[in-house]
Amino acid sequence: MRCIAIDDEPIALNIISEFARRMGNISVETFTNPLKALEEIRRSKPDIVFIDIEMKGMNGLELARIISSDVMFIFTTAYAQFALDGFELNAIDFLHKPFSFNRFEVAVSKAIRQKDLQERARHAEEDFFIVKSEYKNIKISYADISFIEALNNYIKIHLNHERPVMTQMSMKNIEEILPESTFIRVHKSFIVNKTAIISFTKNDITLAGNHTIPIGRAYSANFACCMNNTGNADKQQPNENN
Repeated sequence: MRCIAIDDEPIALNIISEFARRMGNISVETFTNPLKALEEIRRSKPDIVFIDIEMKGMNGLELARIISSDVMFIFTTAYAQFALDGFELNAIDFLHKPFSFNRFEVAVSKAIRQKDLQERARHAEEDFFIVKSEYKNIKISYADISFIEALNNYIKIHLNHERPVMTQMSMKNIEEILPESTFIRVHKSFIVNKTAIISFTKNDITLAGNHTIPIGRAYSANFACCMNNTGNADKQQPNENN
């Protein structure tokens, strides 16, 4: 996460920088001048902006009104009476000085969750995604995927009419990218495209191209519910040990 912190008190900026370092995976660029910070925000489009409200030269609320709606911001101030104004501007959170590391962590975690939701919504609007494979960026259409297989630290994306694509990614990460309306996890090592399902039993699934995929015990109930909702389900639950 790329962040910018704006406060006319250097000590407050040092605290934010230290808390970000303790959380990890967060870089913070600090500014005591709101106008210079605004220039950098417009140039670099950070993920989060921490804004003090009472500053010399520009009020933090005024600054937030100017910032693009694509940027998430968290207010930091010693004046609790500004909290309502902050939330009316759709701030992610309001940190009342002096705030603890735990309270800072809660606020940043809210922003991370919000960013994740935005990413999922963006992917849902597209019909493809990009992966790296053998030093190349490969564009893959959701409709072209038959199923996805986990192989240690890699996944193997099996396509309908082309060779499979190998990329270094976890099943959790690819599952977050794929639209839930089309794909379903059926095993710790397999995600399938529901439109590719030809038939299924309690133990396995047959996909187009005569591929057979096992159904894991931990995923059988969700799979049965999904297929029930489509009106195609076998009423019996799968019985499989993986």
